[in-house]
Amino acid sequence: MNKTSHSPIQWVYSANEPQFKSYQLNNFREIPQIGKLTEQQKFDIEVVGNVLPFKANNYVIEQLIDWDKAPDDPIFALTFPQKEMLSREHYDEMAQLLQNGAEKSVIKAAANRIRMQLNPHPAGQADHNVPVFEGETLHGVQHKYRQTVLFFPSQGQTCHAYCTFCFRWPQFIGLTDIKFASREIEKLVSYVKQHTEITDILFTGGDPMIMSAKNFSGYVDALLDADLPNLINIRIGTKALAYWPHKFVDDADTEEMLALFRRVKAAGKQLALMAHFNHPRELEGEIVARAILNLKDAGVTIRTQSPVMAHINDDPDTWAKMWEKQVKLGCIPYYMFLARDTGAQHYFSVPLVRAWQIFREAYQQVSGLARTVRGPSMSASPGKIQILGVADAGEKKLITMRFLQGRNPDWVQRPFFAEYDESAHWIDDLKPAFGEQKFFFEDEMERMYHTHRHDSTADDFE
Repeated sequence: MNKTSHSPIQWVYSANEPQFKSYQLNNFREIPQIGKLTEQQKFDIEVVGNVLPFKANNYVIEQLIDWDKAPDDPIFALTFPQKEMLSREHYDEMAQLLQNGAEKSVIKAAANRIRMQLNPHPAGQADHNVPVFEGETLHGVQHKYRQTVLFFPSQGQTCHAYCTFCFRWPQFIGLTDIKFASREIEKLVSYVKQHTEITDILFTGGDPMIMSAKNFSGYVDALLDADLPNLINIRIGTKALAYWPHKFVDDADTEEMLALFRRVKAAGKQLALMAHFNHPRELEGEIVARAILNLKDAGVTIRTQSPVMAHINDDPDTWAKMWEKQVKLGCIPYYMFLARDTGAQHYFSVPLVRAWQIFREAYQQVSGLARTVRGPSMSASPGKIQILGVADAGEKKLITMRFLQGRNPDWVQRPFFAEYDESAHWIDDLKPAFGEQKFFFEDEMERMYHTHRHDSTADDFE
């Protein structure tokens, strides 16, 4: 079914398993609906797609995008590269190479040079989050917050489709020296066994749910067999419910995957799916509802999260509708994030004050069951910093913030203040209030970084 207007989604079921079809730069012009775009718009996709990763699939194409509104449709902007996602300088450089028929090696070199200017690993991911264990750097593992360790399984370093805002875009462009991935589940088990403060393991990527049930069970069963008493929660960060809900309904190994989830529950561990939904339209349709029901029947808790983004969801009504729909389907609204300072942040980023206003106005529209959500939150180098609001302090305004997570747990829930700035998009844009030269955590952050740079075994700040 070709979607030509915004109407309730109806997926046509057949007796056979759904056939997944991927679209990338080499074949996106084969998409039937792509004829609705101008030749310039198609060229823009090629230019930007040579720098930032691009991948869509037939479910997104046929069921989510309103092609009558493309390229302004929010799901189109969520998956298809837009000209404005690159700076004018970077766009012109790549466009010139393509128009001149440059060699692939020249195009790739230019693309890599541009990519390295886009802050490929924000918030200290590459330098300060990767632990050292028994004298060895655990590539494919991040341990930033005391209770939670992130694990990047090597077979889960792609997705059913790529979000154009994704802060993990380096995972998908072939630059192996800036890509997180690990096959070493045994080392992760040993690390968690020794670090008894860890209660949560978050499988992330890419998207772990791109893996077959057989491959994913190899990782999960190793954790269950290790019988780690400190491990309480296994989390899975995924966009599959939005981009390929068939994974949990009628794929070839759906029953095997759901059986794995039941084993986690039977082993006394909690399984949480950290589901990425960026727009209410992704929650429409029978297939998504069935997928959520199947997961809940398998003992899975579904928590939802998304950044607030220009061109996608930067209005309170969209968020209120999304949270209400999530609660109706049995999900738990969890986080509203801010677009990270990487990649095409300039295209998606919403000013901090505006993001707080969107959150506040959306929050006012929903019942208490949807008010489990926290935000807007920056996943910055020091930790997750929530914008609490704008406060009046005499004759001036201040921005009030607090840590929801911090490299030092003592920072959590401590309110602090910045000078009011309607144009600020990130913590680095803000100035401390009351004439202070630094925020309260900055000196300690510098000491942590200094220790890490001079002692490769130091991980007490994680």
